[in-house]
Amino acid sequence: MSEPRIHRRLIDTLYIDAMVLADEARSYFDQGGKADRDVLDPLARVSFSCESLKVTTRLMHVIAWLLTQRAVDSGEMAPRDALDQSRRLGPAPVSERAAVEAMPPAAQALIEASTELYRRVARLDRAQAANDTADSPARSMLERLAAAF
Repeated sequence: MSEPRIHRRLIDTLYIDAMVLADEARSYFDQGGKADRDVLDPLARVSFSCESLKVTTRLMHVIAWLLTQRAVDSGEMAPRDALDQSRRLGPAPVSERAAVEAMPPAAQALIEASTELYRRVARLDRAQAANDTADSPARSMLERLAAAF
């Protein structure tokens, strides 16, 4: 059976991006954004809090998926196990465009960055799952060559 593999350098780069973004989001939503949050009306403050949770949820799903890919790459997990639904990329909450546009610029940037990172990883997750069902003669030959050396 074909085992789709994502290049380790890509996974490492995405992991670093996710961790940096998670740190920026934590810093902003916990401390740095306090002044931004305090000038919002009460309903917008609730929306601000909801958006911070959405950013965190997106990033945690991405990080969990990337850690799974790293486990496969290091041999701690079989590639087939990574395709189990419980190890696939979790669903991300959707941010309403109007709510995002009402946020302070720094919050907007974090929301959009987390959404884009999630989209990139979701494409990889879908491609990996799709490749699992497609037997590729070229991939099969590459796997045989890899196993021989």
